[in-house]
Amino acid sequence: MRARVVPSVLVPSVLLLLPHVSSAQSIPSDRVKVLQAEDRRAPSAADLLTLRTAARGRDSQTARLALRALGRLERPALIPDIAPGLRHVLPEIRSEAANAIAQAARGWARPSSTGDATQTPAGAVTPATALATLTARLEDEDEPTVRAAISESIGRLPYRTAEQVALAETALLGEFERADTVAERLGIAKAFEVFVRLTRTIRPIGAGTVDALRGLFGMTGQSGSGDGAPAHQPRTDVDPLRDARVRRLSLEALMAADAVDDEIVARGLADADPQVRRLAMLAVSVTGRGASSLARGLEDSSPMVRFEALRGMRERAGEVVCASALSAQADWDLQVALMAIDVLASCGSSSDAVTRLDAIVNDLSRGMARSWHRAAHAIVALAKAAPDKAAAALGQFTASSIWQLRMYAARAATTLGDRERLEKLAQDGDDNVAEAAIEGLVRASGHGSDGIYITALSRPGYQAVRAAARALDGSADAAIAVPPLKSALQRLVTENHANSLDARTAIITTLTALGSPPPATKPLPPRPLSAEPVINGEALRRLAAPRARITIAGVGSFELALFTTEAPATVLHFAELAGSGYYNGLTFHRVVPNFVIQGGSPGANEYIGHPDHMRDEVGLWPHVRGAVGISTRGRDTGDAQIFIDLVDNPRLDHEYTVFAQVLNGIDVVDHILEGDVIERVEIVP
Repeated sequence: MRARVVPSVLVPSVLLLLPHVSSAQSIPSDRVKVLQAEDRRAPSAADLLTLRTAARGRDSQTARLALRALGRLERPALIPDIAPGLRHVLPEIRSEAANAIAQAARGWARPSSTGDATQTPAGAVTPATALATLTARLEDEDEPTVRAAISESIGRLPYRTAEQVALAETALLGEFERADTVAERLGIAKAFEVFVRLTRTIRPIGAGTVDALRGLFGMTGQSGSGDGAPAHQPRTDVDPLRDARVRRLSLEALMAADAVDDEIVARGLADADPQVRRLAMLAVSVTGRGASSLARGLEDSSPMVRFEALRGMRERAGEVVCASALSAQADWDLQVALMAIDVLASCGSSSDAVTRLDAIVNDLSRGMARSWHRAAHAIVALAKAAPDKAAAALGQFTASSIWQLRMYAARAATTLGDRERLEKLAQDGDDNVAEAAIEGLVRASGHGSDGIYITALSRPGYQAVRAAARALDGSADAAIAVPPLKSALQRLVTENHANSLDARTAIITTLTALGSPPPATKPLPPRPLSAEPVINGEALRRLAAPRARITIAGVGSFELALFTTEAPATVLHFAELAGSGYYNGLTFHRVVPNFVIQGGSPGANEYIGHPDHMRDEVGLWPHVRGAVGISTRGRDTGDAQIFIDLVDNPRLDHEYTVFAQVLNGIDVVDHILEGDVIERVEIVP
């Protein structure tokens, strides 16, 4: 198991900008001004002038920062200001410019900002002209890392027409034919993965692209495709370890294109890389091909593969599935065991399965620290497999001192349709329990429990308020529901916490549906600027190359490399919060195997974080296994909750900030469970 993931094509981006800053050196003021303008999102003509001037300046590091900042503004009209960077003498700046063009183009996929005098006239740039700019440079570029960056940018432009998609596909196929280095193969694989994912509803990819993806995966391309495209042979000069990401990305693209066959699955399941095997197992589940391979996956040495095999089995039924799940519930990896318990929910006809679930539910060790998870999953599964037995055992859970067990009890009560218990749990002292119970009541009694929902509107937890507001949507007695809804909205507006947005939105939606829309309110003001800006030279100097050590109570510690050069505002904010003890005692409340773990919420849920939002700083570092990002609910809505990628998640690239990478202790990360407590976060200079 690797403790560190360092994509070779991207290493320079982490080390370039502030590589030799010592405690005695300072950061040039022009560089700081660029970072501050970006952090403000360049709302004025003066800020844009700062970025444009720096992008054309002589200082290469400042120019790179400015190009990156122009892209992060996500204003397509700024692409002409970025494009000259494609011809800079330094390859790392050319790569940054290519990435910035694609990031700026994201503005076409978002609502336009009308009335912005800082933008050039509308219509000056289109996806077609952005594509032409990138493909023209690709023809002249010789540096493999830059070609890789340009290819990925071509792949992720927001195309609008089938003609644009066809032109881009032709350019990418041409680059595939030329790719002969690890960097180029990785770049074209990343390009194809995002290209197929974003354009499949506009125009299906051609047989030539399928052949290319098969070649990247290490297989012979299909001959006789009918479009004149050559059949591609697998490369014989690849490094199985360094090309692992290439195979992962090409397999993801093949799945997105619905181009996976039995041969691909078989090769994937035999791959040396566990993530490739995991994806092959996912392909079995998604496509229905090679269903017999699911049982084989349960014997794999990697927990991520065994977990994926069980998840695939959950969609099927039968004695074989139940027998496999019964065996797997004793797996040494708890996440695999929990998935097996979940699968047993569909095994109500198996007396062995019901007996086992009942035994787990009544295991007295469930009340011990880090030992409640099996019983929690089992009570939910038993509610479906054997409702009578679950109903008899549910009282032990609703009376538990562990709030997570009461939350899972609410989920079980939802399956049982137990309105009485749900109404009791909806008034629980923990807002997470109340939220789960309210959502269950919507199914169990609908508007028959409106009184419970109205009471919940006054709770402090935004997640419970949101659930209550959504539950009142469609209430038959608007005269009773509207006043408390308006009162709750006024309370949240007065609190002025940015992270109450979801609750406020739910209230406004329900009030509107009830025929009493609130008057338009002014948007919340941006994060207040102190006398000392968030980004300043002293802070950047002090955190030029820091690490963070995160200790999880009862589990262990792991270390992060913090990317001050890639995400300066995020790192500074994270370091400030860590230094103040903000994270100490908080939890990892969300654990999604084969995806991410998420934590750092004062309320142990997705809806309560730091009251002030952070800016996004999306960049070149990918969401590979061990990457650390900031959770958001739309652009610039980070609330200091962090997440760690458990596997490569390319669909998160360029959408969520990556501000760190696990340096060591990834095995500790793998063993974090729902509810595990962050003992402390230390910044190590």
